[in-house]
Amino acid sequence: MTPFDFRPRTRVVFGAGEFARLGEVARELGGTRCLLVADPGIVNAGYAPEAMRSLKARRMTVHGFHEFQANPTSAMAEAGGAYASPLGIDLIVAVGGGSSLDCAKAINFLLSNGGRMRDYWGYGKASRPMLPMIAVPTTAGTGSEAQTSATLVDSETGARMSCGDGKGSYRVAILDPKLTATQPAALAAGTGYDALSHALETLVTTRQTALSECFSRSAWRLISSAFERMVRNPADLEARGAMLLGAHFGGLAIENSNLGAAHACAYPLTDEFGVAHGAAVAAVLAQVVEWNSDVARGRYSELFPGDLPSRLRELAEMAGLPATLRDAGIPEEALPRLAEEAAKQWTGKFNPQHFDAAAALEIYQAAY
Repeated sequence: MTPFDFRPRTRVVFGAGEFARLGEVARELGGTRCLLVADPGIVNAGYAPEAMRSLKARRMTVHGFHEFQANPTSAMAEAGGAYASPLGIDLIVAVGGGSSLDCAKAINFLLSNGGRMRDYWGYGKASRPMLPMIAVPTTAGTGSEAQTSATLVDSETGARMSCGDGKGSYRVAILDPKLTATQPAALAAGTGYDALSHALETLVTTRQTALSECFSRSAWRLISSAFERMVRNPADLEARGAMLLGAHFGGLAIENSNLGAAHACAYPLTDEFGVAHGAAVAAVLAQVVEWNSDVARGRYSELFPGDLPSRLRELAEMAGLPATLRDAGIPEEALPRLAEEAAKQWTGKFNPQHFDAAAALEIYQAAY
C-alpha cells in the first residue's frame, strides 16, 4: 500500500446556524486583532458585516480586506499583505468561496514571513510560524478550507501558481449550510460540479492512498446524492449540508491525493477565455473519465456501476452547465494552444494515465 503521513490540522464545526459562533471560536484561538478577508460579493450579501459584528461582540478589533476578485492574483494578495502589515494582526478570518479562502492563505504567508508571493511558489517555503486562521466557506465547491495550499494567478506571467505549507492550514472551519443557500443558481451549480469532480479525480490519481480514498468515497456519496436535489430545490437545507460537507471531504482528498487531467484541461479554459471554473470542469470531465477508463475503469465503477460519463453529462445538462467545449464557447482553432497550456498544469502529472499536450488535445477534440 502507498505510504502516507496524515496530520489532522483543522477543527470542523458543522451545522445550520453555526456561523453565529464565529466570535466565540475566534476568542478560543486567542484572537484580538483580526483581518477579515471577504470578496465584495460576500460584503454585499451581508455575510462580511455579520462576521464583523460577531467578532466585535467578543471585543476584537476587526479590519476588513475586500480588494480582490475571483481567481485572485499575486498582486491582490500582496496588496492585502501591505494593507494588513501595520495593523498588528494576530488572527485571519476568511468568509466566502475558494477565492476568499485562498487569498487569506496567501496574505498569511506575507504577514508571517514577509517577501512576495513568488517566494512561496511550491510547498513548504515558510520558515516562520504562520498566523491562526478560521475559514467560513459560503460555497460547496473547492474545499479550500481543508487544504494547505493557495492557488493564485501570477500577476507577472499569468501562470497559475500554488503556494502551500502545513503551517498555513486553517485552524477551524465553520461549515454552515445556511450560508450556501443564497448563492446564485449558476454559482451553486458550478461549484457543486467542481466538488463532484474532486471526488472522482482524487480517487484515481497516482498519489491516492487508502486514507485519501476514504475522503474521495465519502465526498462522492454525499455530493452525488445531493447535487441534483440542491439544483432542483435550492431551499433544501439537507441537500445543502450534504454538498458542503462533501466538498470539505473532497478538499481533504485533494490535500492527500491531488487532482488530475480534468483540472489540467479546465484551467486554461478559465485563463484564456474566462470560463467559470465549474463550467470549465463540466465541459471536460466526462471525456477525461472516458479517456482514463483504460487504466481506471475498475475504480470508477466502484463509485458508479453504470455509464459514468453519460451520468456526468446528464448532471451537467440538468444544472445548466456546458457538456461540451462548443457549449462553453471555445473556438475550435484554439484547441492546440489550449492543449499546450494544459500540459503545463501541475495536476496533470498525477493523472493515472500519462498526460501531455498530445493527450490534452485528444481530450479537447473529443470533448468538442
